[in-house]
Amino acid sequence: MDQQLSNKIEAHFDEMQEIRRHLHMHPELSFQEKETANYIANYYKTLGVPVEENVSGYGLIARIIGSKPGKTIALRADFDALPIQDEKDVPYKSQVPGVMHACGHDGHTATLLIIGKLLWEMRDELVGDYVLIHQHAEETDPGGATGMVKAGALNGVDAIFGTHLSSNHPTGMIGYRVGPMMAAVDSFDIKIQGRGGHGAQPHQTKDAIVIGSQLVMNLQQLVARRVAPTESAVLSVDSFVAQNADNIIADSAYLNGTVRTFNKDVRVTMEREFRRIIQGTEIAHDCTIELDYRCGYPAVVNHEKETLFVRDVAQDICDVFEMEATMGGEDFSYYLEEKPGTFFFTGAAPKNYAPHHHPEFDIDEKGMLVAAKVLLTAALNYQLVD
Repeated sequence: MDQQLSNKIEAHFDEMQEIRRHLHMHPELSFQEKETANYIANYYKTLGVPVEENVSGYGLIARIIGSKPGKTIALRADFDALPIQDEKDVPYKSQVPGVMHACGHDGHTATLLIIGKLLWEMRDELVGDYVLIHQHAEETDPGGATGMVKAGALNGVDAIFGTHLSSNHPTGMIGYRVGPMMAAVDSFDIKIQGRGGHGAQPHQTKDAIVIGSQLVMNLQQLVARRVAPTESAVLSVDSFVAQNADNIIADSAYLNGTVRTFNKDVRVTMEREFRRIIQGTEIAHDCTIELDYRCGYPAVVNHEKETLFVRDVAQDICDVFEMEATMGGEDFSYYLEEKPGTFFFTGAAPKNYAPHHHPEFDIDEKGMLVAAKVLLTAALNYQLVD
């Protein structure tokens, strides 16, 4: 990348770190990010950057118009936190009980704000226009992205780029992948209504635990016997609750879990066969089963042209590797369904490693520099792409 641009980004690292730590200390849950949104809006207003507030909730869109005609490029960062107690021993520990940035969204926001500042400073030299999407509620279905798309966040946009800081990868590395990169995310809640009774007289009952146990085992066969071995799918039952005294057979049981897929046809198959197993279990056990099956975020499918473009840009900045697809989910998928673009991972592994969504999660803040350099260079250089 241009050394002068790299130097400008690095010169703003202290400010980037200050922003990130402020947000880390004051996290807000999905769809509740009022003060975070105000902080972002005030940052842009202080610079003089036009910013649209309250986009489909607490979303914001800053627009920077270049002095010369060109493409319109969008960059996106999310800013919601998670319902987790921060257990790190650091000066910037969350000050909100039971809420913390345990996935790096504070770092995403700090990165994009500094990119916005630099673009604004360069506006008299810029080719094209730049749309900076600050998105609320990535962590909670239905997410903020779909509403922002409907509200016009991508109107006139030629391409969109986004990244996720990752504690799972070393700082100074970018992970890319063409095609499906992150999974579609569906979820389910099940209530089994049997007939309880005395533990010594099981023949007079419809044991919800036995029914639920058979249901779990049958559901586990969906991936093995309904999905082609060349495709990928996950079905996890994550909770099974039927609490009673030791002499009472369960009257009801509650289960929930998730289904993850990449292929749209496999996604349809999993839901259809899931419902058939529920229906069959009801008939076999003469019971009632209530199913709430929710289709969440679609799969993140990166466009080939834009992904390889970002790979080539990143090779001049840091180490680059081709990632394996992950069963994690991201509502950046909604943007990619509308416009060409790509979503990549930026390594930010701290000395004291903890996985994402963990009470001790943190990032190496130097990863924000890498993210900023790749995103800003990609946005500027995409003007030259045919």
